[in-house]
This record gives sequence, structure tokens and C-alpha cells, in this order.
Amino acid sequence: MTARVLTTLTMAIALSSAAFAQQPAPARETAGTTGTIPATSAPPPAATPVAGSPAKDTSPATPITKPPLVIAAPEPLAAAPARVAAPVAVDPKDYRVGPEDILAITVWRNPELSRERVPVRPDGKISHALLNDIEVAGKTANQISAEIAQRLIASNLIENPEVSVVLLEIHSPKVSVGGNVRMAGLFELRDPNVTVLDMIYRAQGLNEFANKGNIKVIRRGQKGAIDFNYNDAVNGKNNANFIVQPGDVIVVN
Repeated sequence: MTARVLTTLTMAIALSSAAFAQQPAPARETAGTTGTIPATSAPPPAATPVAGSPAKDTSPATPITKPPLVIAAPEPLAAAPARVAAPVAVDPKDYRVGPEDILAITVWRNPELSRERVPVRPDGKISHALLNDIEVAGKTANQISAEIAQRLIASNLIENPEVSVVLLEIHSPKVSVGGNVRMAGLFELRDPNVTVLDMIYRAQGLNEFANKGNIKVIRRGQKGAIDFNYNDAVNGKNNANFIVQPGDVIVVN
């Protein structure tokens, strides 16, 4: 009986030992400053190169840098020359506009820039809504046309303007007649061929106190007065009855 119990106990101890041996061993821990750190497995051994094969380069690859893309700045374009209207040839005999004259301005294919009646102001200028004031006194119609064309170009309103200026009414040329005449006054000079005798007749002729041999013509820009002999002019003496100019003043003493 006792032998059977011993035999059974021996077999149980043997089975327990075998079962304990089959369990996996726990991971070892290493002591650290803050606690235990699980031990890591060792890295696998490096592969042994095969004899005769080239050694593999394990150094890090050098990065390939591309040169910076340089874009050349375009050369500045030459500034276009400012356009100017062509100079106008002036005939000394051409009429020169003055105050109170009436002009007509036509810009071809641009009715909004054209004007049917433009009076010249007493200061010798005309008014235009888009071109402001324009000095016209003392200029011919062709010179005024060129001035307006130049302003249209400078204002970028029209690239190639065609401007025409027409003199509708002449009121600016005037001649003053005073002294011993029947009706002294300031008279418009509408004809370029008017003489001193013509102007005296416009003033209704000489009165009974007039000295026919003492008549003077005062002209702007000229020193001294010009003598006029009434009898010589009436008798048709050469150059006695000369042509007056705008602004002349005839004084009958």
C-alpha cells in the first residue's frame, strides 16, 4: 500500500516538472534610472558578401542640387516719340483772327469735337469743353487748325485728327476815326483794301472845322504818326491814299 502511494506521487511530480519545462522563459529586464526597460533582441547578423561580387556602397547618397533658374529681365522698350502736328506755313497776307470774330471748327468724323459757331473772346481766346481755352488772337485759320490738332493728339483723344477752321464773321479789325469829322467812332475793317479816305467817308466826311492838310494816322508798332493829305488823296496823287491796318487811329485836326 505504501509502495503504491509513493509510486503515484513520483509520477505526479514528474508530470509537473515536464509541464513547467515546456513554458517560455520570461523576458529579462534591465535596470534603469527610471525603471526597468525590456531587453531588445539583438539585430540580425549582417549578410556575408559573396566572394567575387562588388561591394555594395552603404554611404548616404549625395543630394543632386539644380542650379537656380535665372530669368533675364526684358529690355525696356524705347519710348515712342511724342507726336506733334506739322508746322504751318503762314502767308503774311492771310487774315489774323481777333476778338469778336466768329469761327467754325470741324473735326472730321468727330461731331462731338466740332463746333458750329465759336466766338473769340475779348482776351483773344476761344473756349472748348474738352480742350480748355485756346489762344487764337493774331493767328491765321491754318495755325489755329494745327493748334487744335496738336491738343487732340496730346490729350489722346484722336490719333490722326483732321481739323478745319473756317472764319464765319469778321468783327475784330477796327479803325478809329476822330477829330473834325461828322460822326467819329470805331469802325470795323471788313475789307483788307480799305483806305484812309474810305474811313473818313464812313465817318460821314470832314466837318467845317477840319484842316485838310493836317490829318494824322497813328499806327501800332510804328514811331511817330503818318501824315495824310486830304487834297492829294482826292486828286489821286500817287501813294497819297494808302491802305489802313487794323488798330489804326485817324485823327483829323
